[in-house]
Amino acid sequence: MGVKFQFISFLITISVITVISSCNKSDGEKAERVITNYYEDPNTADKSKSIALDTALYNRLQMHLVHNKPSGKWPVKSAYPLPGAIIPFKRIVAYYGNFYTRNMGVLGQQPTSAMLLRLQQEASKWEQADPTVPVIAAIHYIAVTAQRRPGLNNKYRLRMPDHEIKKAIALAHSINAIVFLDVQVGHSTLQEELPALEPYLSMPNVHLGIDPEYSMKHGEVPCATIGTFDAADVNYASGYLSGLVRRYSLPPKILIVHRFTKDMLSNYKHVDIRPEVQIVINMDGFGFPAKKISSYNIAVANEPIQFTGFKLFYDNDKKTPPYRLMQPQEILNLYPSPIYIQYQ
Repeated sequence: MGVKFQFISFLITISVITVISSCNKSDGEKAERVITNYYEDPNTADKSKSIALDTALYNRLQMHLVHNKPSGKWPVKSAYPLPGAIIPFKRIVAYYGNFYTRNMGVLGQQPTSAMLLRLQQEASKWEQADPTVPVIAAIHYIAVTAQRRPGLNNKYRLRMPDHEIKKAIALAHSINAIVFLDVQVGHSTLQEELPALEPYLSMPNVHLGIDPEYSMKHGEVPCATIGTFDAADVNYASGYLSGLVRRYSLPPKILIVHRFTKDMLSNYKHVDIRPEVQIVINMDGFGFPAKKISSYNIAVANEPIQFTGFKLFYDNDKKTPPYRLMQPQEILNLYPSPIYIQYQ
């Protein structure tokens, strides 16, 4: 599928971060004002009410995702999630990227108001394509970015400043969306990166994405080759989220694991499924439709874990014949039907 070249270059001074792509200052200031009153303290946040999970609806929607044709692999048989679970009760349509640069996705490519409107329009298209499953929008923000250079910490990764993460949360709040914080570890580890994000992951509306492509376990430079996670890495992430759910009495978290090759995730059969966490394996490759469908079938549908996702690239998907972006109905026809949709 090829390696996606997605980096941010920074010049750091004592009090200023200067980046190649400019950030809208007024949007950032607005986000800072909103976040001070929104989920600032997870102990006082608006948590899900203690209502029973609708297991009958859960079962019906699980069958809907496999077009009422269950197989030996799908739907995956596991214990029910805790009450308050989003999946499969809602399909998530997310915009992915980083506000500092246009090169990492749609979040940095348009003015904020235009981007949010476009996201809501995409979400509406998906709900029209499949009225059985309501849609919730999401901001999927890359909070830790892999880097070509080692940096001062020699980790080949860069953590985004708090005000940018708060901006993502505030923008999501403005349209009643949820948030995913994405982590590209480089030469670091999930064990080092996730605790640094706990103030945000402790919020009821903030979920997690992890990207094996940029996990360089053998010391390679990110983007020189495709990285990998093992089931043990996924289990650490889900276990960490599970602990937060229990500690703060939160509704279940969603864990997105990006994947477009089999080697990006080893020992998938050993991934643990927990009632506090819903795991989505997201087909993260770009290209023409047949190539994307093949990657989905090989790397996602053929190695079932729990739920599936599908990424669409506004630019890269249209660089090869037939030069087009796949449409909702084409993707809904996949087996199983993805419950998480991401646009980059």
